[in-house]
Amino acid sequence: MRESRARPPAASRVGGPLLALAGAVAIVAGLYLALVQAPRDVHLGDVQRLFYLHVAVAWNGFLAFTVVLVGSALYLVTRDRRWDRLAYASGEVGVLFMTLVLVTGSLWARPVWNTWWTWDPRLTTSLILWFMYVGYLLIRSAAEGDARRARYAAVYGIVAFANVPVVHLSVTWWRSIHPLVVREGQVNVDPRMVPAMVAMTLAFTLVYGWFLQQRARLEAVREALAALRARAGEGAMSG
Repeated sequence: MRESRARPPAASRVGGPLLALAGAVAIVAGLYLALVQAPRDVHLGDVQRLFYLHVAVAWNGFLAFTVVLVGSALYLVTRDRRWDRLAYASGEVGVLFMTLVLVTGSLWARPVWNTWWTWDPRLTTSLILWFMYVGYLLIRSAAEGDARRARYAAVYGIVAFANVPVVHLSVTWWRSIHPLVVREGQVNVDPRMVPAMVAMTLAFTLVYGWFLQQRARLEAVREALAALRARAGEGAMSG
């Protein structure tokens, strides 16, 4: 198994704060567009503004699970620990974003559908997706040994991704009351709302990138400390 250095490269140490700053500025700009510039929906009122956050975290949840898929596949091919750390970090961030998807969806549904939850195909498949990636994290915490843990998680991470396109296509495959934002390549909202939606999505993509970088670095440090403790224990036994 290949090992990588725990100490991050200089570009990463500089890029992290810049990424965090860019994400913070982008979120402020996105919130301004969403809360001030975007028009009030004539049917749903101000509750519709949750849509901008909901779409942004949903997009980044899918992105995070795609990175889990890629990192898992590359780990199985190369056995390079960096890919495993990338997949693990992205899985954690993805679960966080999918949690926000479910929470913001329920907050939107209560005044619009008069219920916090309904077993609509999009909602149901999203909840299944959340459980599947919580399972991914549980597998990582339960398996013993870094190599075995990484191998099991990589296989599961590849299989679990099969539900991502199911969630995306659920509104077209089955009868659903969930709004369809993008239909046949066209954005199905008021054109004046598009800048806020794009800005919030880009802002949370930057936040995702920063979270991913920080979590992967933390995992590298954890592994380095565990290796040092193991070597110290072996030295004490041989001495």
